Amino acid sequence: MVPSVFSKSRTLPSPARRHLPLDGLLPSSLHTGTLLRPAAIEATAPPPPPSCGPHLSTPRLSYDGYIATLRSCVAVRALRPGRQLHARLLVSGLGLDAALATRLVDLYASSGHVAYARHLFDEMPQRNVFVWNVLIRAYARDGPRQESINLYRMMLDHGVEPDNFTYPPVLKACAALLDLGAGREVHNFVAHTRWVSDVFVRAGLIDMYAKCGCVDEARAMFDGTAARDAVVWNSMIAACGQNGRPTEALTLCREMAAEGVGPTIATLVSTISAAADAAALPRGRELHGYGWRRGFGLQDKLKTSLLDMYAKSGWVRVACVLFEKLMHRELVSWNAMICGYGMHGHANQALELFNKMRRDAQVTPDSITFVGVLSACNHGGMAKEAKEFFDLMVNVYSIKPTVAHYTCLVDVLGHSGRFDEASDLINGMSVIPDSGIWGALLNGCKIHKNVELGELALQKLIELEPEDAGNYVLLSNIYAQSGKWEEAARVRKLMTSRGLKKIIACSWIELKGKSHGFLVDDTSHPRSDEIYEELERLEGLMTQVGYVPDIRPVFHNVEDDEKRNMVQGHSERLAIAFGLISTPPGTKLLVTKNLRVCEDCHVVIKLISRIVQREIIIRDVNRYHQFVNGECSCKDHW
Repeated sequence: MVPSVFSKSRTLPSPARRHLPLDGLLPSSLHTGTLLRPAAIEATAPPPPPSCGPHLSTPRLSYDGYIATLRSCVAVRALRPGRQLHARLLVSGLGLDAALATRLVDLYASSGHVAYARHLFDEMPQRNVFVWNVLIRAYARDGPRQESINLYRMMLDHGVEPDNFTYPPVLKACAALLDLGAGREVHNFVAHTRWVSDVFVRAGLIDMYAKCGCVDEARAMFDGTAARDAVVWNSMIAACGQNGRPTEALTLCREMAAEGVGPTIATLVSTISAAADAAALPRGRELHGYGWRRGFGLQDKLKTSLLDMYAKSGWVRVACVLFEKLMHRELVSWNAMICGYGMHGHANQALELFNKMRRDAQVTPDSITFVGVLSACNHGGMAKEAKEFFDLMVNVYSIKPTVAHYTCLVDVLGHSGRFDEASDLINGMSVIPDSGIWGALLNGCKIHKNVELGELALQKLIELEPEDAGNYVLLSNIYAQSGKWEEAARVRKLMTSRGLKKIIACSWIELKGKSHGFLVDDTSHPRSDEIYEELERLEGLMTQVGYVPDIRPVFHNVEDDEKRNMVQGHSERLAIAFGLISTPPGTKLLVTKNLRVCEDCHVVIKLISRIVQREIIIRDVNRYHQFVNGECSCKDHW
C-alpha cells in the first residue's frame, strides 16, 4: 500500500513516462550493461554509504522522475541502481526528502540491508507511519526481532499512531521471541483502537498467543471475531495443531468449510499436519483428495505436508512416492522423509537418503536432520554409526547438540548395553540432562537388567519429575525381571504412598471416521463377544505353529496361568481383533497405543499378520511397527 505522501507529488509523470523501463529513467552515466540483472544486484553484506563522486555530475532528473525510478527499484529490489540514485540525491540535496528517503528505506529494508535502512531512517527529519512500518516489518522478518518491538514502542513515544500494517509484524516478533508480556502490551493498546477488528491484526494476536502456549486465549480471540476469513481460521487451526490439540484442529477445519469459507493451501497444510499428529489417516486422506480436487496438487507445500502425514501414519511407501514427485526438494522435505524412514525402522534407507541429500542435492543438513539420522540409528540398533554421525554434526557442520540429539545417542548406547559410554556422554554433555536423557538410560537398564545404574537413573528422574508414575513402574519392572520381588513391591508401595497411579494402557483404531478405544481386558465395546471369539480363533491357529505365550512382560508375583491370561487381554490385541472383524480381507490396519508394545504382543502380531495376510501398523509411544507376513520393520529392536 502506497502512502498518501507519494500520491501527492508535485508533478505527476505522464502516463507514457510512468511505464518507462528503469534504464530509461536513469541518466546515461548511471547505465551499466548488467544494471538490473539479478546476478549483478549486491545483496550480501550491508553496503557502505553511497559516495558522491564526479561521475554523478549529469543532468538532474525531475522530482517525479526520482519518485518513479525509486518505485521501480523497490518493485524489483534493484539495490545497485538504487544506491547510485541515492548518491545522486545526496549531491542534489534531496537525500533526506521525506518521500524519497522513505522509498530508499523501503528499498534497503526489502533487500535485506536492514542496518543501512535504519541508519537512513534515524537521519530522517520527518517520518510517516509507512516508513515506521517498513522498518518494523524488516526487523520482524530478518531480525533482530527485539528491535521490531523496540521500534514499535519508539513509534508510540514519537506520537505516531500505528495502523493495521504495524501490529501484525510486531505480534510476529513477539511470537518468535515467545515474549508474552510484549504481546499482551500490544493487545492492550490495539484493543482501544479501530484496528482491533482488522482480520490480519486478530490473526496476529491468535498466532502470538498460540506460539506462547496460551491456546485458550487464542481461542477466545478467535471466538470473539465476528467476520472470520480464511486468515483467521488458518491462524486458529495452526494454533491448535502446534499445541497438541490436533483433534480440535480437524474439527475447526470442518466448521470452516461448513461456514462457507474456502480452505487455502495454508489450511490444508496445517490440517494435514494435525491429522498426522492425531494418527487420523482417514481424515488425512480426505484432505489429500480435497487438495487435489481444488487444484493444489502440484504445490510442493501440500506434497511435503502429505508425505509427512503418510510417514507418521505408517504409509511410508506412499510418502516416498510423494517425495519423488516433488519439483523442488527443500530441506524440510528431506527432513520429513529421513525422519519417516527412521521412525519405521528403515535405518539403511534413512542414512542412504541423508547421504544423497548431502552428496547429490548439495543440501546442508540442520539440527532437525541430525535428529532424524540419530533416531534412525537408534531404531536400527546402529550404535557405532550413531556416534560417527554425532561427531559429523559437531565437528563438520558445527551444529551445537541439543537434548534431542543426546537422547537419541544415549538411547542407542543403552539399548546396546554400552553403559560406560552412555554414562561418560551424560557426564560430558554441554546441556543439562533432562528427563528424556535419564528415561532413555533407565529403559536401557531395563533391557539389560542393570539394577544399579537403573536406580541412579530413577533417582535423577524423581528429582526432575516427582509426579511421573511411569518412572517408578519402570524401576519396579527392572527389579521384577531380576526376581527381586521385595524391592519391586517396595517401589510400588512408594508410589501408593505418594498418591501416584500407573498410566492405564490404551489402544485405539479409527474406522469409518469413528475412533474405537480399548483398555486391558476391555469388555465395554458393543462387539466385545465377537472380538474375544476372534482372539480365541487366532490363538488356536498360532498354537498350531508353535506359539507359547511369553509371560516375562507381566511383572507381578502371580502364577503363570494368571500371567498368561493377563497378556492375552492386552489392549492392542483387542483393537486388532476388532479391526479384523470390521474390515474386508486385505485391509491395512493402523492401531495407536499410548505405551510401549510388550514382547509377547510383538510376537503375536507378527504371527497374526502372517495368518490373516494383513499389513498391521502399530504406532506406540516410541516408534512405528510395520508387520507384514510375519516380519516387523523394527527387526525386533525397539
